[in-house]
Amino acid sequence: MSVEYYRKRLIDLRADVAKEREAKKKDNAYYADLIKRATSPSSKASYRKSKIDRATGHDRKIESLKREIERCKETLARERERAKKK
Repeated sequence: MSVEYYRKRLIDLRADVAKEREAKKKDNAYYADLIKRATSPSSKASYRKSKIDRATGHDRKIESLKREIERCKETLARERERAKKK
């Protein structure tokens, strides 16, 4: 692949990380509101568990994207080296 492809891929991955962080914030706010408005202790506990589960899922996705960014950076460096040799 070309250097330009990996540059664009890096930009896209960084945008994906930002989107995932925003989604996490929205989900946290949504579940915080549900917890605040819940009337029974069991529903509050259920919402809290859901909030934690969703936040953990977002964290996993963010970490996965960060690893992908690192791989892309390494590949981009290799492509630049290969382009210099030509």
